[in-house]
Amino acid sequence: MGKTTTAINLGAALASKGKRVLLVDMDPQGNASTGLGLASGQRRSSTYDLLIGSDPASEGIHLTGVEGLDIIPATTDLSSADVELMSTNGRSRVLKRRLEELLADRGDYDYLLIDCPPALNLLTINAMVAAGSLLVPLQSEFFALEGLSQLMLTLREVRGSANGDLRIEGIVLTMYDRRNNLSQQVEADARQTLGELVFKTVIPRNVRLSEAPSHAMPVIEYDPTCAGARAYLDLADEVIEREK
Repeated sequence: MGKTTTAINLGAALASKGKRVLLVDMDPQGNASTGLGLASGQRRSSTYDLLIGSDPASEGIHLTGVEGLDIIPATTDLSSADVELMSTNGRSRVLKRRLEELLADRGDYDYLLIDCPPALNLLTINAMVAAGSLLVPLQSEFFALEGLSQLMLTLREVRGSANGDLRIEGIVLTMYDRRNNLSQQVEADARQTLGELVFKTVIPRNVRLSEAPSHAMPVIEYDPTCAGARAYLDLADEVIEREK
């Protein structure tokens, strides 16, 4: 429970607060698309078409069941996109260019959220070049900070070569169990090392949060009173406050 869970539920939470949100699913597994109710047969245009095709970028936008939250879904075709992009001029800037086209056509979004693949590849680099900031889910587990160190090195490389304005929006602790000493230790280490970059809100281990994707719903619609839903609503408040 990390990046995709956060992309879906933060997007829905921001939308519930009156923000217009577009989620761009850049993971070939397409879990964010499935989790928002788009069956594979409904994905008439996808992030693969956005990167490789020539149709208007806005044609990839699909409505979800959440008012105010739209998505450009992913299909398994996306798994070959990084290979196809290798021969493209400016291959690390394709997503940035296409999203700029989209915003010129549809400039009514307050937030664009990009759900990245789990591996560092050309799709991830495209997302980092296109992004204004990174929101990093940090699982409350033993090796979490080690993985974060690798991400920071990649961030430094992208800043130096392709996106000098890229910054860390914040780091959110996920799968947090207050009864677990390891969770508390990871939180203490993260806050000591990274200070105010770490959001005050932590996302708990929560059964309802785990169940929601199987019902193709964000948790704030599946069970708006559960601890997971309340946490993502609090996280949305923090994100909005930081943007101010």
